[in-house]
Amino acid sequence: MSALVTLGETMAVMAADRPGRLDSGTSLRMGFAGAEATVAIGVSRLGHKASWTGRVGADSAGTMILAGLRGESVDVSRARVDDTAPTGLMLRERRTPDHTHVTYYRRGLAGSRLVPEDVDAELVAAARILHITGITPALGAGPRAAVRHAVDLARAAGVTVSLDLNHRARLWSRQEAAAELTGLVARADIVFAGADEATLIVPQDEPAAMARALLARGPREAVLKLGARGALAATHDTEAVQDIVPVTPVNPIGAGDAFVAGYLAGHLDGAPLPARLLLAATCGAFAVAAPGDWEGLPRRAELDLLKGEDVLR
Repeated sequence: MSALVTLGETMAVMAADRPGRLDSGTSLRMGFAGAEATVAIGVSRLGHKASWTGRVGADSAGTMILAGLRGESVDVSRARVDDTAPTGLMLRERRTPDHTHVTYYRRGLAGSRLVPEDVDAELVAAARILHITGITPALGAGPRAAVRHAVDLARAAGVTVSLDLNHRARLWSRQEAAAELTGLVARADIVFAGADEATLIVPQDEPAAMARALLARGPREAVLKLGARGALAATHDTEAVQDIVPVTPVNPIGAGDAFVAGYLAGHLDGAPLPARLLLAATCGAFAVAAPGDWEGLPRRAELDLLKGEDVLR
């Protein structure tokens, strides 16, 4: 069985390979992306079994996604191929070298048709961590019910629930997001948030105070992703801070999900809080140093080599 189970939407991605407007003759790189899929891949590359549940269409994009996840040793045996709706699509346009514009084609498509019946109770109950994000419940009533059902199953089985707020303003308003995510925070064991995302749940304050305010809502751990300022994690007993791991960025997309993958892999390793944060920051650095959302995620052997070179001590 998988140590980490996650569910959500994974979409095909067509990304421009150079800056400029999309026009006739523009070269596009085909791939796939999804916050939960990135976490599953990251955890798998770091040596833990991971499973992804979701829906894809009965099309070439869906085949590519499932084959790609299998190629990363992610279990997709509970994923569903929906023959009534195509796989969602994400179109990325690099308007300038440092600005990416994303257009989503997802409404009513396969990924947004997730329902509670798609969640395998035995798979969730046998996991050590269930990881969910604020993206999935924003996709509609079915995905929202599926997330709630997965959390019910995990809590009944004593499985750790991890929640990344991952607020997407295009999918729902702050008011809608706050109402749903407040309830999920209260039922989660580990909560991840950016500083602005955290204000959906708690008042604006300095990071340590916001982390403590999140803990007061129910979780055992609160982790704030602070961008260039690094990260902070707090439990009811201790706190730890982590600077960014310096790297020359190639693509900033996917850093937050890579960070979560590293932190949860550290959790599965049984690592202490500071070590979990360092692994998280390292995974984030690897992700932004390569094109794509997840392609740059590190493998355990690479990290062991860097430790041997005193890079990650």
